[in-house]
Amino acid sequence: MRNAFASTLYEAGKLDSRIVVVVADISPAGAMQKFREEFPSRFINTGVSEQIMIGMCAGMALRGLRPFAYTIATFALYRPFEFVRDDLAYQNLPVTVVGIGGGIQYSLLGGTHHAQEDIAVASAIPNMAVIAPCDPAEAHEATLWCAGQERGPVYLRLGKAGEPDLTGTAVDPFVFGKLRYLTRGRDVAIMAYGPILKTAEVLARRFEADGQSVSLISAHTIKPLDVEGVAEVLHAHRRVVVIEETAPTGGLGPRAKEIAWDTKAPCELQTFSLQDAFKHTYGTHGQVLADHGLDPEAISRKLGLSCEAITA
Repeated sequence: MRNAFASTLYEAGKLDSRIVVVVADISPAGAMQKFREEFPSRFINTGVSEQIMIGMCAGMALRGLRPFAYTIATFALYRPFEFVRDDLAYQNLPVTVVGIGGGIQYSLLGGTHHAQEDIAVASAIPNMAVIAPCDPAEAHEATLWCAGQERGPVYLRLGKAGEPDLTGTAVDPFVFGKLRYLTRGRDVAIMAYGPILKTAEVLARRFEADGQSVSLISAHTIKPLDVEGVAEVLHAHRRVVVIEETAPTGGLGPRAKEIAWDTKAPCELQTFSLQDAFKHTYGTHGQVLADHGLDPEAISRKLGLSCEAITA
């Protein structure tokens, strides 16, 4: 996904000289290296100085540029939080803060690199939009939107590497601020965003093996949330499942519950997220997800699905 972002930004940068990239202690590779080599005056590495990265992007935006602040998610958002809030959001500047490896994707590096509360933190900031694409193709579309938008600051949460194609046969196109149906069904709806949508796809196939018709939905824009779209999902399906790789507070699950209550939705609604805990597990991404109870088998058991019908 980050390679799709880098290549898309490189192509956008060839067409728009306002696009600049400011990174914090990340060595460019792949297409990002191409951006640095071809546009050296528009690529800056501040080193371990995330506050400077954000402040610099704010100044650039005030001068008419379209900056992208790019680093690991915890350091893109947490360390320079006051600068994100006051320099970017308070002034409503069109700066994209790119967080790589949101959730617990940096599983081997421990709690300092786990951005498990980033969705809640970013969503709480006034004027801040939050986008979390599910695969490289959606990352491409989200990056293009960010490169051209002028509405204000964006937190773009990207996967780290190796995400499979999930949207190649999607029913709907990518539209900022709208839910995206990848498949449409009648009985069950599964909503997710980011790389964890792969788990949602596994569960969708297990529901289908059980004879149920499934809508699989990418809720890529967490803020502003498509409230009307979520309400429609809640009223059109008898069972709705929300899966997200984020803290249990401040994400899509709690918002879906609010909308269900406000609209008197008749469906059964089940939500799954990371636990409200720091896990001292060091291993693969899948192993840490399993420790949080967010692996396909654990979720399947809670949903009453057979883990043998379809394997991941």
